[in-house]
Amino acid sequence: MSTSLAQAREAEEFTLQQLLAALARRWPWILAGMALGGLTAAWITSRTKPTWEGSFEIVVASHDKGGSTQSPSSMLNNLAALGGNSAQEAELETNVKILKSASVLSAVFEELRAKKAARGEDMAGYNYKSWARNLRIEVQKGTSVLLISYRDTNQSQILSVLHSLSDAYQNYSTRERNESLKSAIKYAEEQERIYRERSDSSFRALHSFGLTYGLTSNVSGGAGAGVDISKLLASSGDLSSSTAFVESSTSSTKRNGNDPLAQIAEINQQLIRQQQTFTTNDPSVIALKRERDALRRYMESSAFGNIAYPGKRSISKEQAQSIVIRHQELERKANRDQSTLSSMERALLSLRLEQARASKPWKLISTPTLLERPVAPRQDRNLAIGLASGIIAGCAAALIADKRSGRIFNKEEFKELLPTQLLLQLSSNQAHTWNDGLRLLGLNITQDVSIAVLPLGEVKGCHMNRIRDILKQASNANIEICSTIFEAKKFDKQLLLASPGSIKKPHLDRLIQELKLQQTPILGWIWLDSKPH
Repeated sequence: MSTSLAQAREAEEFTLQQLLAALARRWPWILAGMALGGLTAAWITSRTKPTWEGSFEIVVASHDKGGSTQSPSSMLNNLAALGGNSAQEAELETNVKILKSASVLSAVFEELRAKKAARGEDMAGYNYKSWARNLRIEVQKGTSVLLISYRDTNQSQILSVLHSLSDAYQNYSTRERNESLKSAIKYAEEQERIYRERSDSSFRALHSFGLTYGLTSNVSGGAGAGVDISKLLASSGDLSSSTAFVESSTSSTKRNGNDPLAQIAEINQQLIRQQQTFTTNDPSVIALKRERDALRRYMESSAFGNIAYPGKRSISKEQAQSIVIRHQELERKANRDQSTLSSMERALLSLRLEQARASKPWKLISTPTLLERPVAPRQDRNLAIGLASGIIAGCAAALIADKRSGRIFNKEEFKELLPTQLLLQLSSNQAHTWNDGLRLLGLNITQDVSIAVLPLGEVKGCHMNRIRDILKQASNANIEICSTIFEAKKFDKQLLLASPGSIKKPHLDRLIQELKLQQTPILGWIWLDSKPH
């Protein structure tokens, strides 16, 4: 596994080296690409009209000195809640797409189009969509502020368009606000009328019921007639005759005004005193008990004297309780309707005050400003793009040219193709190191053997001559340089000499076939790392 990874890594490094070497060999192509890219960028820059830009900032939420004002939509939702209708919470949304729509900015576009036409500019293809591309609206992060920018090739009309955009947005915001206020006021007036009618009807029903049974009410406090039904004495049965009732009422009135409880308390005290002196069958004790029972029946039928039931002199305890409970229900309904009506009146007053204030919810926080320099074309950016594009194009052309040349620059490829072994590797940049390797090679050559040095393609003559001279000096053999196989065939052995790019692959294939056919022994080959002349 580790061996496979190492081989893959070596292959990648080898491929990268080949690529870099190819680019280094074809550097004129890269230089030409850079020059062409730079010239193209300069030509495009010179042919492009300058584009100017202006901008301003506008805030879409208004705030009073005392705090944030309530939006009409929020007021409308509050009114809906008062009226018993379900309503969603109002949310403030900044919709950039709407602000760039023709419904908001059509007047600005038409005004600008008329000015351009008056100056004789070509209006073919100039429509709202193409004009809107020059308009950019950005929401400042975490705020309600919009940054509006506009670009145009005509510098003199930038500020005019920005002022028109500012007016259009402010008028749009005021229009939306006024429409919302009108809708809210109309809804509030309708609800106020409905609840006024309900409140009047509730009061009429309450007063009519109170007059019928002689009950009084406290509508503003909502506490009812002040009757505690639980205090009604738990006695059963109907009332006694009217005579006993009248007698008890007349006697009790003499005792302690119109308070039945106080009268009963006074009678109980008299009974205690009388029973200490007289028996239970005494006429005075019987009279006091009769008077006390009459007062009890009166309290049960009149709810502590609060019910005056004309036309009937006696009602049951249950009837009295039902009358009081019904009176309390009517009183609660009247209080509830009155409270809702008051809330509706306050909301309506608040809306009318908001309408009278006539403030604009969208306000400028910066005046339209024109930049001092044009934003396009940017020479530095265009030049950088042109040079980068030229380098990329030059590199691609260099690789293609290197590939199409067909020349072999890789030593490994020579190893795979040549039918002999590599004897020595020399570097043209370090000629002083050749002596040791070539002398060792020459010592292995006997004097009676003749050797032909055969270059594979184009190899520098000075390099070949130096290699021949060192070999001759070390071996004292007959060593000569031959340009063709026919010349080399006369020698006993042949020594091949190869360098990067010295020969094309088809030529090398043909040369290898000729070497096999001539059947002359090949001593080996030397790799000379040098550039072709």
